[in-house]
Amino acid sequence: MKQSKFPLGWDENRVKEVLAHYESQTEEEAVAEDEAAFEDSGKTIMEIPTDLVPKVRELIAKHNTA
Repeated sequence: MKQSKFPLGWDENRVKEVLAHYESQTEEEAVAEDEAAFEDSGKTIMEIPTDLVPKVRELIAKHNTA
């Protein structure tokens, strides 16, 4: 059986917890969570080309460990 690879700090249990959270949300709760993300003044939501996602993730990871 192939073992899954998880990002640093993640494991199978954390993945299951995140899935359970989103699968148990009502539509209203999901919308409220999405809207709250746009109201966070410390973050920016933007659209980027799919082929740049790995580079952006790499930059974020470097920033978070700095």
